[in-house]
Amino acid sequence: MQTYDVIVLGAGGVGSAALYELARRGVRAVGIDRYQPPHDRGSSHGQTRVIRQAYFEHPDYVPLLKESYRLWRELESQVGKQLFHQIGLVEIGPADGVVVPGVLRAAEEHGLAVERLTAAAIEGRWPGLRVGNDLIGVYEPTAGYLLVEDCVEAHLAAAAAAGAELVIDAAMEGLVFGKGAWSADEHEVVVYLRDEGPITAKRLIIAAGAAAGKMLADLSLGLKVLRKSLFWFRADAPEYDVSSGLPVYLFELPGGPSGGIFYGFPKLDRRGVKVAEHTGGREVTAMSFADLDPDEEEQNRLMQFLAAHLPRATRQITGHTVCLYTMSPDEHFIVDRHPAHANVVFAAGLSGHGFKFTPVLGKVLADLALDGGTSLPIDFLSLKRFS
Repeated sequence: MQTYDVIVLGAGGVGSAALYELARRGVRAVGIDRYQPPHDRGSSHGQTRVIRQAYFEHPDYVPLLKESYRLWRELESQVGKQLFHQIGLVEIGPADGVVVPGVLRAAEEHGLAVERLTAAAIEGRWPGLRVGNDLIGVYEPTAGYLLVEDCVEAHLAAAAAAGAELVIDAAMEGLVFGKGAWSADEHEVVVYLRDEGPITAKRLIIAAGAAAGKMLADLSLGLKVLRKSLFWFRADAPEYDVSSGLPVYLFELPGGPSGGIFYGFPKLDRRGVKVAEHTGGREVTAMSFADLDPDEEEQNRLMQFLAAHLPRATRQITGHTVCLYTMSPDEHFIVDRHPAHANVVFAAGLSGHGFKFTPVLGKVLADLALDGGTSLPIDFLSLKRFS
């Protein structure tokens, strides 16, 4: 039986970061994943993720984002590769909507530099975008995008260099990443692998993404998993190229058949622009998730969005992938210690906006596992808000 100081279940975005944090502190740690990370069976793939600080979801995330920015730059120095591309972000929506007022609130509360823009100003600065006179915008110059697979690879490489181990293609006993995959008492935790046998440790970190609901079934967290389609469309017009200065873009569109929150990235490679819808999605059972085919309804909605707001991009699909959102009941993260097991900590329900936080969540989980607490402000993400 193999024994470690800490086991990390899941080696995607958060798990790879936690593994690195543990290893750099001299802890004997092992990460376990069902597939070879970075892979396309979870939530940490698809080329790019948005990174921003003026957080419309809640201002309390901003201190965590400031630390996350620092940690991303530190990781870049560690691995000698650029992961964060600071090209800015324009967020567009109704003056009385969720996005623009939320960005302005977070920026004011935390002293962040943002620029208010009219529809005409947005279209004048970025001629590839069409806004509509009923919408306004806000521009965050320090935002941009992360190269998602490169980030996971970087955390895993840095973790390995610091002495961490990784077990891949690891099916859990019983269900794959399912109930009965682990047990704990006050002295140790045991993870049961179907082929490798049991692995023991003093502590356990669960960062299992879409499998978190099964892994933490006894807590009844109310998580649901949504299947989300990401599409690339051919865009030959020069105003869509990243070299033209087009930033990341996000649109909150008013209600109705075409309403929702849509986002996208400029053309980074031959595939063209990448666009997706943050709202919507089809609920799936993560354990049996296998359908990687394009969703026709999501595809049609994105084509309508392109026609209205990126009119010079074509409707020719050049790439497609599927990722999973694991939604918490209030769409905020759940980061805490297991109430029945002091040596088990977890992050779950990142609700489609968590990847930018992965280095700081890795740090928080390592703090909780090793020290029993953290100096980082995470009380608003604890389980107690549901009680």
